[in-house]
Amino acid sequence: MQKMLSAAGALVVYGFVGLVFQCVAEDKPGYTDTPMLPSGKWHVHDPDRPVPPIVTPGATFSHGAPAPSDALVLFNGTDLSHWQDDKGGDPKWEIHGDYMECKPHSGYIYSKEKFGDFQLHVEWAEPKKVEGTSQERGNSGVFLQGVFELQVLDNYNNPTYPDGQCGAVYGQSPPLANACKKPDEWQTYDIIFEAARWDENHQLVSPAYVTAIQNGVLIQNHQAILGPTGHRILANYKSELPPTGPIALQDHGNPIRYRNIWIRSIPEEEKP
Repeated sequence: MQKMLSAAGALVVYGFVGLVFQCVAEDKPGYTDTPMLPSGKWHVHDPDRPVPPIVTPGATFSHGAPAPSDALVLFNGTDLSHWQDDKGGDPKWEIHGDYMECKPHSGYIYSKEKFGDFQLHVEWAEPKKVEGTSQERGNSGVFLQGVFELQVLDNYNNPTYPDGQCGAVYGQSPPLANACKKPDEWQTYDIIFEAARWDENHQLVSPAYVTAIQNGVLIQNHQAILGPTGHRILANYKSELPPTGPIALQDHGNPIRYRNIWIRSIPEEEKP
């Protein structure tokens, strides 16, 4: 995280553009002057929040997983035809071999298609050259419906505030474990997302939920999302969101690589 975005042509901007500053000891980055989370135990980006345990993942999990027959392949390694920049133009990210790489400071990219409930597969790799600390090392993010960020960060021997580390719902929920591989190694996210629901009076009935597996390790378990992602704010649903939104990949100034991205829309179950 976090330079918050607007989805192409339609979505309202939530959050703030900003750089992450270390406001406490150098080896314990975070903030203590931010709002309290609903639990009343921790500030947003609290440096004293418990650090997720390190779990060494298996060598492979869903790496290279072929798309199911009903999936939409958003990136197959050959072109960016399913992606656009925040103005609806061609993205500036580059393709090398079977992956695309973020061109630093060229902007977020957004899927042209929009989704409600879905299953998403994403593979990504941190830069081989290790530079920076905390939020300035290998920072990117996968934005669900364009507004909810699942953090991408190099947290292999790189501490940061728990709700901002790799696999966190940024600014809200730390991952259940730190399942990061070494820089330059390919990693996987397998994500199940449920969109928020509103009633006919435009009142929130149910928040969005996310389940996520990183490299075969469960890191978010049907976790309620407090609202669209922001930096140093308490996320909330200020207004009704569109029922669908794009997948967005964040440009945070680091050359993160992505490959083999596919998505399956999940139909709403019939109510008993």
